[in-house]
Amino acid sequence: MTTTVTVLATGLLTTVQDSGRPGRAALGVGRSGACDLASYRLANRLVGNADAAPALEVTYGGLRLRSDRDIVVVTTGARCAGSRQHNAPTTLRSGQVLELGPPASGLRTYLAVRGGFAVEPVLGSCATDVLSGLGPDVVTPGTTLAVGTSQQPMPGVDLAAVADPEAGDVTVRVTAGPRRDWFPDEAWGSLVGQPWTVTTDSNRVGLRLEGDPLARDRTDELPSEGLVRGALQVPASGQPVLFLADHPVTGGYPVIGYVDDVDVDRCAQLRPGQRLLLRTGPRRDSLVT
Repeated sequence: MTTTVTVLATGLLTTVQDSGRPGRAALGVGRSGACDLASYRLANRLVGNADAAPALEVTYGGLRLRSDRDIVVVTTGARCAGSRQHNAPTTLRSGQVLELGPPASGLRTYLAVRGGFAVEPVLGSCATDVLSGLGPDVVTPGTTLAVGTSQQPMPGVDLAAVADPEAGDVTVRVTAGPRRDWFPDEAWGSLVGQPWTVTTDSNRVGLRLEGDPLARDRTDELPSEGLVRGALQVPASGQPVLFLADHPVTGGYPVIGYVDDVDVDRCAQLRPGQRLLLRTGPRRDSLVT
């Protein structure tokens, strides 16, 4: 008999995510997948799943669910109030309700179950892309999800010593993009010299940033060109947009820079009102302490 999980409440947004649909941009299909890939992968590894097993991405808590059998679950990413354990696998007993309150810091929590969620893939992935509409439907109250089986052993890790997402200002590395020459040096200096506030218009597609507008040297039209995760696009308003998992594959505004991919996961945990500092300098993973 198949084990199933029934969703009782979803909070602001709960979706099924995996590692996405890479390699299809030429067909007009974005990658999508988990916004915070590092937290998503950690969740699967802690319960002995394959790295690309489907899990739930929960935005600002609010998820409630119940299983009809004993299952092993884990949460990673933003630590939710009421969660019995975090970054640590635990058993959810049959009929028991798991409830995730709002996190103290961060925005997105990943819930993995041993065996993964058995969801029908679309174009090779179980990721819900909110921009294109590809993939499973957004999870709603009453949704029933089947639980798969895992042939891999449990890793034997009681607790992963991973820091919670930052609650204050977040500093990330930015490098010049293909249209840096569309902007004067003063605009680049403003990009990397001031804090940018995340607005409430942000979502899985991207973070809309608010600060002193960036002026252009060139104001002519730009033909649509390819975009990737981490691109900093500057529309006519001069307020940058930092693209996340569900970004479009092309865009017609100049890309002034790119945030290092290792830092995009951290940006995916930013809440509206938090400040992002874009800085030049060495990569975070190359620093010696």
